[in-house]
Amino acid sequence: MTTFSKNDTHFMSLALQIARKGRYGVASNPMVGCVIVKDNEILAKGYHQTFGEAHAEINALAQINHQANGTTLYVSLEPCAHQGKTPPCVQAIIDTGVKKVIIATLDPNPLVNGKGVAILENAGIVVEIGLLEAEARQLNRAFIKRIQTGLPFITCKIAMSLDGKTSMASGESKWITGEAARQDVQKLRAANQAIMTGSGTILADNPSMTLRLDGINNAPLRVVIDGKNQITNTALKIFSSDASTQVFTPTNTQIKSTGKLDLVNVMSQLAVQNINSILLEAGAGLIGAMKAEGLIDEFVIYTAPILMGSNANSMISLPIDTLADKIELNISDIRMLGNDIKITATPK
Repeated sequence: MTTFSKNDTHFMSLALQIARKGRYGVASNPMVGCVIVKDNEILAKGYHQTFGEAHAEINALAQINHQANGTTLYVSLEPCAHQGKTPPCVQAIIDTGVKKVIIATLDPNPLVNGKGVAILENAGIVVEIGLLEAEARQLNRAFIKRIQTGLPFITCKIAMSLDGKTSMASGESKWITGEAARQDVQKLRAANQAIMTGSGTILADNPSMTLRLDGINNAPLRVVIDGKNQITNTALKIFSSDASTQVFTPTNTQIKSTGKLDLVNVMSQLAVQNINSILLEAGAGLIGAMKAEGLIDEFVIYTAPILMGSNANSMISLPIDTLADKIELNISDIRMLGNDIKITATPK
Protein backbone atom coordinates (compact mmCIF):
# COMPACT_ATOMS: atom_id res chain seq x y z
CA MET A 1 0.00 0.00 0.00
CA THR A 2 1.29 3.44 -0.95
CA THR A 3 2.16 5.72 1.96
CA PHE A 4 1.38 9.36 1.30
CA SER A 5 3.04 12.28 3.07
CA LYS A 6 1.37 15.11 4.93
CA ASN A 7 2.19 17.39 2.01
CA ASP A 8 0.63 14.93 -0.43
CA THR A 9 -2.58 15.00 1.59
CA HIS A 10 -2.55 18.79 1.72
CA PHE A 11 -2.17 19.14 -2.04
CA MET A 12 -4.87 16.58 -2.79
CA SER A 13 -7.21 18.26 -0.30
CA LEU A 14 -6.69 21.46 -2.24
CA ALA A 15 -7.43 19.66 -5.52
CA LEU A 16 -10.72 18.37 -4.07
CA GLN A 17 -11.56 21.80 -2.72
CA ILE A 18 -11.15 23.56 -6.06
CA ALA A 19 -12.93 20.73 -7.89
CA ARG A 20 -16.14 21.76 -6.10
CA LYS A 21 -16.03 25.11 -7.89
CA GLY A 22 -17.26 23.29 -10.98
CA ARG A 23 -20.45 21.97 -9.37
CA TYR A 24 -22.73 24.38 -11.22
CA GLY A 25 -21.06 24.08 -14.62
CA VAL A 26 -19.86 20.55 -15.39
CA ALA A 27 -23.35 19.08 -16.05
CA SER A 28 -22.96 15.33 -16.67
CA ASN A 29 -19.18 15.43 -16.33
CA PRO A 30 -17.44 14.77 -12.99
CA MET A 31 -16.01 17.59 -10.87
CA VAL A 32 -12.22 17.46 -11.03
CA GLY A 33 -9.46 19.53 -9.47
CA CYS A 34 -5.73 19.54 -10.21
CA VAL A 35 -2.69 20.95 -8.41
CA ILE A 36 0.82 20.97 -9.92
CA VAL A 37 3.74 21.01 -7.47
CA LYS A 38 7.53 21.10 -7.62
CA ASP A 39 9.78 20.96 -4.56
CA ASN A 40 6.68 21.28 -2.36
CA GLU A 41 5.77 24.58 -4.02
CA ILE A 42 2.44 24.97 -5.83
CA LEU A 43 3.03 26.09 -9.40
CA ALA A 44 -0.54 25.91 -10.73
CA LYS A 45 -4.12 25.00 -9.86
CA GLY A 46 -7.03 24.23 -12.15
CA TYR A 47 -10.47 22.69 -12.19
CA HIS A 48 -13.01 21.53 -14.74
CA GLN A 49 -15.22 24.58 -15.08
CA THR A 50 -17.72 23.97 -17.87
CA PHE A 51 -19.10 20.92 -19.67
CA GLY A 52 -17.41 20.43 -23.02
CA GLU A 53 -14.48 22.71 -22.21
CA ALA A 54 -10.95 22.09 -20.92
CA HIS A 55 -10.46 19.62 -18.09
CA ALA A 56 -8.78 20.40 -14.78
CA GLU A 57 -5.32 19.17 -15.82
CA ILE A 58 -5.30 21.27 -18.99
CA ASN A 59 -6.43 24.40 -17.12
CA ALA A 60 -3.64 23.89 -14.58
CA LEU A 61 -0.96 23.18 -17.21
CA ALA A 62 -1.98 26.29 -19.16
CA GLN A 63 -1.05 28.44 -16.15
CA ILE A 64 2.59 27.37 -16.51
CA ASN A 65 2.61 27.45 -20.33
CA HIS A 66 2.60 23.64 -20.42
CA GLN A 67 6.12 23.55 -18.99
CA ALA A 68 5.96 20.95 -16.18
CA ASN A 69 9.33 19.21 -16.19
CA GLY A 70 9.99 17.34 -12.95
CA THR A 71 6.66 18.23 -11.36
CA THR A 72 4.13 16.19 -9.42
CA LEU A 73 0.55 16.51 -10.57
CA TYR A 74 -2.24 15.88 -8.04
CA VAL A 75 -5.64 15.20 -9.56
CA SER A 76 -8.89 14.15 -7.91
CA LEU A 77 -9.94 11.78 -10.73
CA GLU A 78 -7.97 9.63 -13.16
CA PRO A 79 -6.96 11.68 -16.22
CA CYS A 80 -8.99 10.85 -19.31
CA ALA A 81 -7.43 8.64 -21.95
CA HIS A 82 -9.93 9.07 -24.80
CA GLN A 83 -10.94 11.70 -27.31
CA GLY A 84 -14.26 13.18 -26.22
CA LYS A 85 -15.31 16.81 -26.47
CA THR A 86 -11.68 17.57 -25.57
CA PRO A 87 -8.40 15.76 -26.33
CA PRO A 88 -7.11 13.14 -23.84
CA CYS A 89 -5.48 14.69 -20.80
CA VAL A 90 -2.91 11.91 -20.43
CA GLN A 91 -1.12 12.97 -23.59
CA ALA A 92 -0.88 16.56 -22.42
CA ILE A 93 0.56 15.38 -19.09
CA ILE A 94 3.15 13.26 -20.90
CA ASP A 95 4.08 16.01 -23.37
CA THR A 96 4.65 18.63 -20.67
CA GLY A 97 7.21 16.64 -18.68
CA VAL A 98 5.29 15.74 -15.54
CA LYS A 99 7.35 13.32 -13.47
CA LYS A 100 4.74 11.91 -11.11
CA VAL A 101 0.93 11.79 -10.98
CA ILE A 102 -1.01 11.18 -7.77
CA ILE A 103 -4.67 10.28 -8.33
CA ALA A 104 -7.41 10.22 -5.70
CA THR A 105 -9.60 7.66 -7.48
CA LEU A 106 -9.96 5.88 -10.80
CA ASP A 107 -12.58 7.04 -13.27
CA PRO A 108 -15.40 4.42 -13.40
CA ASN A 109 -16.19 5.33 -17.00
CA PRO A 110 -15.29 2.23 -19.07
CA LEU A 111 -13.66 4.52 -21.63
CA VAL A 112 -11.13 5.57 -18.99
CA ASN A 113 -11.08 3.13 -16.05
CA GLY A 114 -7.41 2.21 -15.61
CA LYS A 115 -6.50 3.17 -19.17
CA GLY A 116 -5.28 6.60 -18.18
CA VAL A 117 -3.02 5.11 -15.54
CA ALA A 118 -1.63 2.53 -17.97
CA ILE A 119 -0.77 5.15 -20.60
CA LEU A 120 1.00 7.35 -18.03
CA GLU A 121 3.00 4.43 -16.63
CA ASN A 122 3.96 3.23 -20.09
CA ALA A 123 5.37 6.71 -20.72
CA GLY A 124 7.60 6.36 -17.65
CA ILE A 125 5.56 8.53 -15.32
CA VAL A 126 5.24 7.35 -11.70
CA VAL A 127 1.55 6.96 -10.79
CA GLU A 128 0.12 6.55 -7.30
CA ILE A 129 -3.59 6.01 -6.60
CA GLY A 130 -5.90 6.19 -3.60
CA LEU A 131 -5.05 9.41 -1.75
CA LEU A 132 -8.31 10.73 -0.17
CA GLU A 133 -10.24 8.27 -2.34
CA ALA A 134 -13.36 8.23 -0.14
CA GLU A 135 -13.60 12.01 -0.31
CA ALA A 136 -13.11 11.98 -4.08
CA ARG A 137 -15.81 9.37 -4.59
CA GLN A 138 -18.19 11.31 -2.35
CA LEU A 139 -17.59 14.43 -4.43
CA ASN A 140 -18.67 12.65 -7.63
CA ARG A 141 -21.14 10.21 -6.08
CA ALA A 142 -23.85 11.07 -8.64
CA PHE A 143 -21.57 10.58 -11.65
CA ILE A 144 -20.25 7.32 -10.20
CA LYS A 145 -23.73 5.98 -9.46
CA ARG A 146 -24.97 6.66 -13.00
CA ILE A 147 -21.93 5.04 -14.58
CA GLN A 148 -22.02 1.96 -12.33
CA THR A 149 -25.79 1.36 -11.98
CA GLY A 150 -27.46 3.10 -14.92
CA LEU A 151 -29.51 5.20 -12.49
CA PRO A 152 -29.12 8.82 -11.35
CA PHE A 153 -28.49 9.92 -7.78
CA ILE A 154 -31.79 11.10 -6.23
CA THR A 155 -31.94 13.73 -3.50
CA CYS A 156 -35.38 14.24 -1.94
CA LYS A 157 -35.99 17.75 -0.67
CA ILE A 158 -38.75 18.28 1.90
CA ALA A 159 -39.89 21.42 3.71
CA MET A 160 -41.94 20.50 6.78
CA SER A 161 -43.18 21.58 10.18
CA LEU A 162 -41.85 20.15 13.44
CA ASP A 163 -44.76 17.71 13.42
CA GLY A 164 -43.79 16.41 9.98
CA LYS A 165 -46.41 18.19 7.86
CA THR A 166 -45.78 19.66 4.43
CA SER A 167 -49.12 21.25 3.52
CA MET A 168 -52.56 21.93 4.91
CA ALA A 169 -55.49 19.69 3.98
CA SER A 170 -56.48 22.33 1.42
CA GLY A 171 -53.05 22.01 -0.23
CA GLU A 172 -51.80 25.34 1.09
CA SER A 173 -48.03 25.15 1.64
CA LYS A 174 -46.43 28.57 1.08
CA TRP A 175 -44.35 29.32 3.00
CA ILE A 176 -43.46 26.75 5.65
CA THR A 177 -39.78 27.66 5.94
CA GLY A 178 -38.04 31.02 6.04
CA GLU A 179 -36.04 32.94 3.45
CA ALA A 180 -32.65 31.44 4.37
CA ALA A 181 -33.95 27.89 3.83
CA ARG A 182 -35.64 28.83 0.56
CA GLN A 183 -32.40 30.38 -0.70
CA ASP A 184 -30.54 27.20 0.23
CA VAL A 185 -33.03 25.21 -1.85
CA GLN A 186 -32.03 27.28 -4.87
CA LYS A 187 -28.40 26.21 -4.35
CA LEU A 188 -29.59 22.62 -4.09
CA ARG A 189 -31.46 23.01 -7.37
CA ALA A 190 -28.40 24.49 -9.05
CA ALA A 191 -26.29 21.52 -7.97
CA ASN A 192 -28.65 19.03 -9.65
CA GLN A 193 -29.21 18.42 -13.35
CA ALA A 194 -32.95 17.87 -13.03
CA ILE A 195 -35.83 18.79 -10.71
CA MET A 196 -38.65 16.25 -10.52
CA THR A 197 -42.22 16.43 -9.25
CA GLY A 198 -45.61 14.82 -9.84
CA SER A 199 -48.60 15.95 -11.85
CA GLY A 200 -50.59 16.51 -8.66
CA THR A 201 -48.15 19.18 -7.52
CA ILE A 202 -48.23 20.81 -10.95
CA LEU A 203 -52.03 20.98 -11.02
CA ALA A 204 -52.34 22.16 -7.42
CA ASP A 205 -49.56 24.77 -7.31
CA ASN A 206 -48.62 25.53 -10.93
CA PRO A 207 -44.93 25.90 -9.92
CA SER A 208 -42.32 27.23 -12.32
CA MET A 209 -39.64 24.77 -11.05
CA THR A 210 -36.90 27.12 -12.21
CA LEU A 211 -33.64 28.29 -10.71
CA ARG A 212 -33.64 31.67 -9.00
CA LEU A 213 -30.06 32.21 -7.94
CA ASP A 214 -27.98 35.28 -8.78
CA GLY A 215 -24.93 34.55 -10.88
CA ILE A 216 -25.96 30.98 -11.77
CA ASN A 217 -27.42 30.53 -15.24
CA ASN A 218 -27.72 26.77 -15.63
CA ALA A 219 -31.33 25.61 -15.90
CA PRO A 220 -32.03 22.10 -14.55
CA LEU A 221 -34.33 19.92 -16.64
CA ARG A 222 -37.90 19.93 -15.27
CA VAL A 223 -39.27 16.39 -14.95
CA VAL A 224 -42.93 15.59 -14.30
CA ILE A 225 -44.37 12.18 -13.44
CA ASP A 226 -47.84 12.11 -15.00
CA GLY A 227 -49.31 8.63 -14.73
CA LYS A 228 -52.83 9.74 -15.72
CA ASN A 229 -52.03 12.04 -18.65
CA GLN A 230 -53.29 15.05 -16.74
CA ILE A 231 -50.75 17.62 -17.88
CA THR A 232 -52.33 18.90 -21.08
CA ASN A 233 -52.38 22.67 -20.52
CA THR A 234 -49.31 24.11 -22.27
CA ALA A 235 -49.90 27.43 -20.51
CA LEU A 236 -48.68 25.93 -17.23
CA LYS A 237 -45.50 27.52 -15.85
CA ILE A 238 -43.49 24.31 -16.30
CA PHE A 239 -43.68 24.86 -20.06
CA SER A 240 -42.10 28.31 -19.90
CA SER A 241 -38.96 29.01 -21.91
CA ASP A 242 -36.83 29.27 -18.75
CA ALA A 243 -35.87 25.58 -18.89
CA SER A 244 -36.61 22.36 -20.75
CA THR A 245 -39.39 20.08 -19.51
CA GLN A 246 -39.90 16.34 -19.86
CA VAL A 247 -43.22 14.75 -18.91
CA PHE A 248 -43.36 10.99 -18.33
CA THR A 249 -46.74 9.44 -19.18
CA PRO A 250 -48.11 5.98 -20.03
CA THR A 251 -47.30 6.67 -23.68
CA ASN A 252 -43.53 7.04 -23.15
CA THR A 253 -42.89 4.98 -20.03
CA GLN A 254 -43.20 1.34 -19.03
CA ILE A 255 -46.22 0.49 -16.88
CA LYS A 256 -46.12 -1.79 -13.84
CA SER A 257 -48.71 -4.50 -13.18
CA THR A 258 -50.35 -2.11 -10.71
CA GLY A 259 -51.07 0.31 -13.55
CA LYS A 260 -48.60 2.84 -12.19
CA LEU A 261 -45.67 4.24 -14.13
CA ASP A 262 -42.48 2.25 -13.68
CA LEU A 263 -40.33 4.75 -11.81
CA VAL A 264 -37.17 2.69 -12.29
CA ASN A 265 -37.77 2.93 -16.04
CA VAL A 266 -38.15 6.69 -15.73
CA MET A 267 -34.84 6.93 -13.90
CA SER A 268 -33.17 4.70 -16.48
CA GLN A 269 -34.41 6.91 -19.30
CA LEU A 270 -33.00 9.97 -17.58
CA ALA A 271 -29.67 8.24 -16.97
CA VAL A 272 -29.44 7.43 -20.69
CA GLN A 273 -29.70 11.19 -21.21
CA ASN A 274 -26.58 11.53 -19.00
CA ILE A 275 -28.53 12.92 -16.07
CA ASN A 276 -26.39 12.20 -13.00
CA SER A 277 -28.43 13.93 -10.32
CA ILE A 278 -32.10 14.67 -9.68
CA LEU A 279 -33.72 16.77 -6.98
CA LEU A 280 -37.11 15.33 -6.04
CA GLU A 281 -39.54 18.05 -4.92
CA ALA A 282 -42.90 16.34 -4.76
CA GLY A 283 -45.93 15.43 -2.72
CA ALA A 284 -46.18 12.62 -0.19
CA GLY A 285 -47.44 10.08 -2.74
CA LEU A 286 -44.58 10.34 -5.22
CA ILE A 287 -41.99 10.58 -2.45
CA GLY A 288 -43.42 7.41 -0.91
CA ALA A 289 -43.42 5.61 -4.25
CA MET A 290 -39.82 6.60 -4.93
CA LYS A 291 -38.75 5.45 -1.48
CA ALA A 292 -40.63 2.15 -1.86
CA GLU A 293 -38.65 1.50 -5.06
CA GLY A 294 -35.38 2.24 -3.27
CA LEU A 295 -34.67 5.16 -5.57
CA ILE A 296 -34.00 7.88 -2.99
CA ASP A 297 -30.33 8.18 -2.09
CA GLU A 298 -30.52 11.15 0.24
CA PHE A 299 -33.05 13.29 2.09
CA VAL A 300 -32.58 17.01 2.67
CA ILE A 301 -35.27 18.07 5.12
CA TYR A 302 -35.87 21.70 6.06
CA THR A 303 -37.79 21.81 9.35
CA ALA A 304 -39.57 24.97 10.47
CA PRO A 305 -40.38 25.71 14.14
CA ILE A 306 -44.13 25.49 13.60
CA LEU A 307 -46.91 22.97 14.23
CA MET A 308 -49.51 22.39 11.50
CA GLY A 309 -51.80 19.92 13.25
CA SER A 310 -53.39 16.56 12.58
CA ASN A 311 -55.42 17.66 9.56
CA ALA A 312 -52.33 18.66 7.58
CA ASN A 313 -50.60 16.40 5.05
CA SER A 314 -47.59 14.30 6.05
CA MET A 315 -44.20 14.48 4.33
CA ILE A 316 -44.32 10.96 2.91
CA SER A 317 -46.93 8.33 2.15
CA LEU A 318 -45.72 4.90 3.24
CA PRO A 319 -47.96 2.05 4.48
CA ILE A 320 -46.12 1.23 7.71
CA ASP A 321 -48.27 -0.49 10.34
CA THR A 322 -45.79 -1.54 13.03
CA LEU A 323 -42.76 0.03 14.63
CA ALA A 324 -40.75 -2.98 13.54
CA ASP A 325 -41.25 -1.86 9.92
CA LYS A 326 -39.94 1.64 10.53
CA ILE A 327 -37.45 3.09 8.06
CA GLU A 328 -34.20 4.20 9.66
CA LEU A 329 -32.01 7.00 8.37
CA ASN A 330 -28.39 7.97 9.00
CA ILE A 331 -28.10 11.69 9.70
CA SER A 332 -24.93 13.08 8.12
CA ASP A 333 -25.44 16.77 8.80
CA ILE A 334 -27.61 19.12 10.88
CA ARG A 335 -27.38 22.90 10.68
CA MET A 336 -29.44 26.02 11.31
CA LEU A 337 -30.65 28.20 8.45
CA GLY A 338 -32.24 31.23 10.03
CA ASN A 339 -34.87 29.81 12.37
CA ASP A 340 -35.12 26.54 10.42
CA ILE A 341 -33.20 23.29 10.79
CA LYS A 342 -31.63 21.61 7.76
CA ILE A 343 -31.21 17.85 8.16
CA THR A 344 -29.30 15.75 5.64
CA ALA A 345 -29.86 12.00 5.97
CA THR A 346 -29.45 8.80 3.98
CA PRO A 347 -31.42 5.53 4.14
CA LYS A 348 -29.62 2.81 6.09
